[in-house]
Amino acid sequence: MSTPYVTDESGKYIAATQRPDGTWRKQRKVKEGYVPQEEVPVYENKYVKFFKSKPDLPPGLSPEHVAPVKDTSRADGEAALSKSAKRNLKRKEKRKQQQEKNEVEQLTKALEKSSVTGGSCSGEPSGNALCPQTKAEPDSSTSEKSRKIKNLRKKLRQVEELQQKIDCGEISTPSKEQLEKLGRRKALEEELEDLELDL
Repeated sequence: MSTPYVTDESGKYIAATQRPDGTWRKQRKVKEGYVPQEEVPVYENKYVKFFKSKPDLPPGLSPEHVAPVKDTSRADGEAALSKSAKRNLKRKEKRKQQQEKNEVEQLTKALEKSSVTGGSCSGEPSGNALCPQTKAEPDSSTSEKSRKIKNLRKKLRQVEELQQKIDCGEISTPSKEQLEKLGRRKALEEELEDLELDL
């Protein structure tokens, strides 16, 4: 937006304008050659000017010749990837395969445990055939129990680390919470034993 100038016999002026809040700005006299702040061009050094004026393509190469080449490179996505990107893709695929393999192993172990602990359904011979109820329930309960066991082991590890810090003298005066944590050690061990026996 250009500044509204008013010219009369006494000189050039910037006209009085109204602010958004309703008040008025004064009329200001402008000297010859004055350029308002918002119209002053931003300074650019010679390097910036050079790179702005530099063409995208080498001299003599027309954009029509470049367009088909770009399309073919995008169509073959894997050819456009660098060596490190390809290596990273392979690693990701390996990790996915490893995770799937681990999940399958865990499911088979859970099924084996459920087939050992669960009996046969009424009317079915005892063998590899399982009831739909016994197949679903132990899987969810064993995963829940394994989660609890993992949590209890983590808590016990923290209690042992705290005990070692106290024994070494790193913690000279344990806080109330730390003492309570140490007091819960026996209960945590008993609960862990009970859960491990249930599995």
